[in-house]
Amino acid sequence: MTTDIAARERDLLARIPTQLLLGSGWSDSADGSTFAVVDPSTGRTLVEVADARPEDGASALAAAAAAQKGWAATAPRVRAEILRRAFELVIERTEDFALLMTLEMGKPLAESRGEVAYGAEFLRWFSEEAPRISGRYATAPDGLNRLLVLKRPVGPCLFITPWNFPLAMATRKIAPAIAAGCTMVLKPAALTPLTALLFAQVLRDAGLPDGVLTVIPTTTASAVTGPLLRDSRLRKLSFTGSTEVGRRLIADSAEQVLRVSMELGGNAPFLVFDDADLEKAVDGAVLAKLRNGGEACVAANRFLVQRGIAERFTTAFVERMGGFTVARGTDPGSTMGPLVDEATRSKVADLVAGAVEDGASVALGGKALPGAGYFYEPTVLTGVPSDARILEEEIFGPVAPIVVFDTEEEAIRLANATPFGLVSFAFTSDLDRALRLAEELDTGMFGLNAGVVSNPAAPFGGVKQSGLGREGGLEGIEEYLETRYVGIADPFGK
Repeated sequence: MTTDIAARERDLLARIPTQLLLGSGWSDSADGSTFAVVDPSTGRTLVEVADARPEDGASALAAAAAAQKGWAATAPRVRAEILRRAFELVIERTEDFALLMTLEMGKPLAESRGEVAYGAEFLRWFSEEAPRISGRYATAPDGLNRLLVLKRPVGPCLFITPWNFPLAMATRKIAPAIAAGCTMVLKPAALTPLTALLFAQVLRDAGLPDGVLTVIPTTTASAVTGPLLRDSRLRKLSFTGSTEVGRRLIADSAEQVLRVSMELGGNAPFLVFDDADLEKAVDGAVLAKLRNGGEACVAANRFLVQRGIAERFTTAFVERMGGFTVARGTDPGSTMGPLVDEATRSKVADLVAGAVEDGASVALGGKALPGAGYFYEPTVLTGVPSDARILEEEIFGPVAPIVVFDTEEEAIRLANATPFGLVSFAFTSDLDRALRLAEELDTGMFGLNAGVVSNPAAPFGGVKQSGLGREGGLEGIEEYLETRYVGIADPFGK
């Protein structure tokens, strides 16, 4: 680490908020407890953060409920300008956000800067959507009355965000909620709370009123959020995380019949057909697999390659995967950082070991790196049996299992043979095939000759056990609006 980076780290960590955001300002937890935020590159503690207790969760929801009526009545243009100022402030502080994400999550600085640009764009996008919330006025088909349809904010929301994209997962939920006029309680991941706390301060600097957003990092998530889900003042839950946890939250939300948005697990297939442009397919495969070190719900999890191109694709893919430099994200030459913690690395190692036991061969990598931090080599597996466990579970790491197929029908069958349906990717130069895949692959999103699909202007979400609802795009704000119908007597008295 250079002296300059070390000095920047110390300065940044001394400036960021480490308390809870409750109502009118920053506060210690109810019992004064804290927890350590750890650098996954070194295993060392970065800072201690206030550890919310159930009383703090209650205070956060009370503040959100108290602020809801006034915030909903705030002019759409005012809400839009707050979002626009927040966008500008995030961009101005790109280096602070990027370094903070690299420190607490591990990704290289270049990737962190990319997340800042992506996450900030949700603020700009929804700043432009806030003034466009509209309803309609119409004459009933029988002519006897008039129909007025209004859009109203859902009300206080609880957001539970993951650790892998600590800024973008917050902005993707918070921006449309602000635009719609909803107040919010944010529970960021305990592994990466610092980015959320810095973002909350930016929103306050942008003019967001007290109580509209509260932030409660905690190591006892269910104890803190469970009572909120049973409180009638809460009207919506949005969660990004595993399908297992999502199922429990959906069940817990049933008592108050909450609106829910769920962005859950994935098992993305990446299909390469014989007629694909090899170079573009390899470029897309590397992006789809190693973005965020593979720690992404949209990461390619299964590589399905047609037999005629399989050998050439595998050779080129192994070469490209082998060119990554695994190191601390602040190191100038780093192109892939550590996994987020030892539990994640151990799961990846177990999946690779299981695949080898099932008959797969290791073409590249295949092991954890020694020394401090939670590093794992970029790995390519070949000869993976179609029923191997590694093809059934979300890997969440830099491991690419390759399965060879013969026909388009077989590829579609293998791709759809999963309870998940978040995203799929395919590379082909056959337009008719591309259209067939777009209709037959059972996922909420489809990357055609592209290894990245996420865009703030597009609806992000899945089908089957990958979730409910959409984030981003024109659809994103609808998740935070209720529809009210008003029947009006015929004003002409007919």
